Amino acid sequence: MQADALSRLIDATWPAAGVTDVGGWRIRRGGGGGSRVSAATALVPGDVGDLSVAEEAMRDLGQVPLFMVRDGEAALDRALADCGYGITDPTAFYSAPVAEIAGEAEAILSWPPVAVQREIWAAGGIGPSRLDIMLRAAEPRVSLLARLGDEPAGTVHLSLADGAAMIHALETAAAHRRKGIGRLLCVASANWARDEGADRLALLVTRANAGGNALYRSLGFAEDGGYHYRKHPDGLDQ
Repeated sequence: MQADALSRLIDATWPAAGVTDVGGWRIRRGGGGGSRVSAATALVPGDVGDLSVAEEAMRDLGQVPLFMVRDGEAALDRALADCGYGITDPTAFYSAPVAEIAGEAEAILSWPPVAVQREIWAAGGIGPSRLDIMLRAAEPRVSLLARLGDEPAGTVHLSLADGAAMIHALETAAAHRRKGIGRLLCVASANWARDEGADRLALLVTRANAGGNALYRSLGFAEDGGYHYRKHPDGLDQ
């Protein structure tokens, strides 16, 4: 996927608390929601503008300067490396035709997420700031809850934009890992996406997550680009 299209999809389905365009950069106010909603991007992919403009804008928000470097932005990557920025969280973007993933899967659709889903997310480090992101996401949107017998086993958030349903915050309860819950939630996500008229199902996963990458490839997802972050030296120990 082209870098600008990937950013549009992320911004719609996992939106920052606020966005400002300044000096050739898109500045995101994260509100404690993590790197994806806090990183600056070049408005024209591949452009290397005045880094200090973006740095000042992020510091004004109380954020350590952080840039998302998408595929094809080698010049920006070099410029940030020359300024001492370190790489964090190389991330792959996967997508697949909805029809190739959809199938037999049972999950409960709910919106907004119910208490037991919030508990599963909280146990996985997905707290209130990220739940706020879900509430800002583009519509249609939904959360899915998977159960094993009478026990809640996993949950996921979905939002649809530009013909693609994007999976976010897929989390399996600790007691039910390695029982196929991730696969079930992906298939159930595709079923919801199909019913909402989406053509593709998409997701992001860090390259360090070997299990996640293997699962998505086994389901039929194909890698279609990605990014990594460059973080200012002041924040590399955080």
